[in-house]
Amino acid sequence: MIKDSRRSFFKKSVFGGVTLGGMMAASTEDLVAHATSNTNRNSSPSRLKITDLRYVIVEHLGRPCPILHIDTNQDIYGLGEVRDGGEVKHALVLKKHLLGQNPCNVEKIFKIIKPFGGHGRLGGGVSGVEMALWDLTGKAYGVPVWQLLGGRYRDKVRLYADTHGDRDYDLIKSKVKTRVEDQGYTWLKMTRVRNVLEDVSGIYEGGSREQLSEKGISIVADYLHMIRELVGPEVAISADHFVGRNLENMTKLGHALERTHMAWIEEPVDWTRIDLLKALRKAINSPIAVGENMYARESFQELCDNQAVDILHPDMATAGGILETKRIGDYAEDKDIGMALHYAGTPVSFMSNVHCAAATQNCSVLEYHPEGEEIPEWTSLVNTIGGQPLITNGFANVPDSPGLGIELNMDGIKKVLHPSDKSIFAPTTEWDS
Repeated sequence: MIKDSRRSFFKKSVFGGVTLGGMMAASTEDLVAHATSNTNRNSSPSRLKITDLRYVIVEHLGRPCPILHIDTNQDIYGLGEVRDGGEVKHALVLKKHLLGQNPCNVEKIFKIIKPFGGHGRLGGGVSGVEMALWDLTGKAYGVPVWQLLGGRYRDKVRLYADTHGDRDYDLIKSKVKTRVEDQGYTWLKMTRVRNVLEDVSGIYEGGSREQLSEKGISIVADYLHMIRELVGPEVAISADHFVGRNLENMTKLGHALERTHMAWIEEPVDWTRIDLLKALRKAINSPIAVGENMYARESFQELCDNQAVDILHPDMATAGGILETKRIGDYAEDKDIGMALHYAGTPVSFMSNVHCAAATQNCSVLEYHPEGEEIPEWTSLVNTIGGQPLITNGFANVPDSPGLGIELNMDGIKKVLHPSDKSIFAPTTEWDS
């Protein structure tokens, strides 16, 4: 009963307010007409060939974010993104496997390049290329990526807004009120929770920074409960970046957080330790989310088969791209496990996530770092093809435009080039072979 009630709470909290949209109730004839009405008659998808892979690296939250540009023999290109903090060489090393291929054969190409990816940032190259292939294919056929994935379940995607922890509780309260009352978010993730323990004495046992004392547990629990009391019962709350990510600490904290009704606690122990995840899930009633550094669906399937978590939390820019992430969500759904999407990067990766979330019934929410005081230049990096805003009142808008539905705003891109490499889509012929 504990697990059933825990899942019930998560499902009620995450699906509330998300409407089904688009063409889900339309006839087959209407679906076909809609899918082909904007087909690019100037392209010949069956004759498309990849001719080049180039990049530009922008700075985001102090990290490099490589944006990929896949060119073809026709007037169509695709955009993708390597994981934030990742290296563009993880994509460039794939170039020799891409040249001459038809980009619309996305699954075939993915199977060729999949062995070159790995957990953490090593998955960024494969994932970024896969995103660009879907963008290109959507443009070739004149349909949005979500249509190519089988259609959409929703026409807007719920976002959770990151809010960094701080010892200045008045500042945190102000940020939270802005997120909820002014920006319209219905889900918060209190990130960098460890920050609330900085410069506080007596929070560790025996001098070990891996074992929190009762005082340390209490400070974290009271901090998150303060957020709950501030926003009320209708706003979902998650949290991550804990001190002492071990079974004993997180068991104590999980019990202490039950009064706060968390949507999840994130990465509480090492995701490779399935035994610890299963033990923790059995011991506490607070839901567990894991997966931001995991690559490919096989590793996620192992978590599902062992019933080791409550929510899978892949980062698409590591997990393997758009279709691989959708498959992860579909598999989890069959195992009665939820899915949310981890994300940090530019609007290119963001919109890739939006299409995947729209096409995955099991996907409940997508991460977002609100612009303004944290990332003022974020929205200026792209223009939407349809002219709609990327985000409205805490929800991402799902576009009807071909591909990902965005174009780069080069004026905005040039303002945030990463100092390590300020080239802009320069030739990469040295990676041709």
